[in-house]
This record gives sequence, structure tokens and C-alpha cells, in this order.
Amino acid sequence: MPIPLRADFEGSQLRAAAREAKDGPQTRRLLALAAIYDGASRTEAAKIGGVTLQIVRDWVVKFNAHGPDGLIDRKAPGQPSRLNDRHRAALAAVVESGPIPAVHGVVRWRVIDLCQWVWDEFQVSIAEPTLSRELRTMGYRKLSACPRHHAQAEGAIEAFKTYGPPRLQAVSAI
Repeated sequence: MPIPLRADFEGSQLRAAAREAKDGPQTRRLLALAAIYDGASRTEAAKIGGVTLQIVRDWVVKFNAHGPDGLIDRKAPGQPSRLNDRHRAALAAVVESGPIPAVHGVVRWRVIDLCQWVWDEFQVSIAEPTLSRELRTMGYRKLSACPRHHAQAEGAIEAFKTYGPPRLQAVSAI
């Protein structure tokens, strides 16, 4: 026995909703369900939608629960974050304070170094791209200051730069 559709809709209402829909797959699903309301079999609705009977059943369940908006494709939730608020707060404190070369073994933080720090501190394994996204969400960027020697004199770089040969001036024809 197939799952019945909601009684508060009709085929004409679903077709009107399909005309107004901005999402193509939602329109296809609404038209398939409108055919069921008009007396078509689930097999015919599956042909209209270009899917199997199981998928039509899934559409009916979503439609019954949420109405026409339940047939819109949504982004999958994905895995939950490995870092919680306590981890993020500690990570922000470490990034802000900077590394201590004698303790951390680095002079500036790289994402791979921070991954290792998170593992050492919390035993949470996190990939570099994932930590990079987390840091970007927290407002940090991958920008770092250009390295500069501590004893570099002011203006030494400008004096060292060369600009090539002087420009040739156009010779006027006589």
C-alpha cells in the first residue's frame, strides 16, 4: 500500500507551485506529484520525474512533512567540526601570541605547525585544509609580514635596487 499524499493540496495547486518555482529539480518533483494527485500511478509519476519508485516514495514523504518547500535540494550537512569552542579559543590565543621558538621549534606559525599543536594539546587530528578553513572562519588570513633582517638599515633596499639602463631619448630627424 503506497503512502498517501497530503489531503490539503490538489494537482492544480502543485502545477501552479511548479510554475513559480526557481529550482528545476523541485519543479520536476512537483509535476510528478501533481500527476499522482490527478490519478496517475506511482510508476507513471516515476517516468515523469525520470526516477525510480523508491525516489518517488521519498518525495512523497518529504512533501507530506514539509509541503512544496520540502522538495528543494538542500546542501548536505556534512561532518560536524572537530574543533569545539574551547579548542578555537585556545587556538586563537596561540595564534595571537605567536610561537616561542625554544618551545614550539618554529619562528612563525604555519598551518601544519598549528595542526601539530592541536594534536599535542587536545589529541584532535585535523587536516591542513580543514584547519585553514577554521582559521579563515575565525578571521585569520594566511598573510605574513615580509621577513626582514633585524640589523637592516632604513633605505638600504632602495639604494640597492637597480632600474635598468637610462631611457633613450628620441632623436629628431633633420
